Amino acid sequence: MTRIVAGSAKGRTLAVPKSGTRPTSERVREALFSRLDHMNVLEGATVLDLFAGTGALGLEALSRGAARATLVEKASAAARVATANVRATGLSARVVTADVRAYLGARSGEALTGEVDLVFIDPPYDIAEEDMTAVLSALAPWVGPDSLIVVERSTRAPAPTWPPFLVLEDTRAWGETVAYFAGPPLPKNEENGDDSDAAERAAALPVREEMAQ
Repeated sequence: MTRIVAGSAKGRTLAVPKSGTRPTSERVREALFSRLDHMNVLEGATVLDLFAGTGALGLEALSRGAARATLVEKASAAARVATANVRATGLSARVVTADVRAYLGARSGEALTGEVDLVFIDPPYDIAEEDMTAVLSALAPWVGPDSLIVVERSTRAPAPTWPPFLVLEDTRAWGETVAYFAGPPLPKNEENGDDSDAAERAAALPVREEMAQ
């Protein structure tokens, strides 16, 4: 059992499947969303929660001001739990029972022309790296020039390999969890013709933060 940490649905209990999912702990979720609040990316956002499990990340975003969320989960048992959690919280989310790669691959189009503002990717720890890379690449027509992608992984897992339309902006570690924050590169005129900033961000080491007790 876990709960919504803050916002309009604060304290609402979220059901968790007996097996097959790895829900983000409340403490890590609180630290992650504190960072997102600081970045001012939640209010009115369209959210895509991939490998959603219980739907905790997407629902937390809605509770804190996001406008809408789609929760994509392949496992039918977990998707049913996510649907129950949507009903229990009264938040505006849509649950899709589908393979993430198949769901993303159903859309074609040019990169950075999509409507999604915030993407959460919290894959199984044992996901193959080629699958992780394929998921990131398939986001191209879903996201826009100001979108933020958050990838949550074990500190023991390799860092993601970013497609050309995304650059690493920040990395934060909490306990055994590391979160990578990425987005489209700035236009050349905003970078003053200097590509060194993107290179520095791509090489950034995780910033380890202490979580509140």
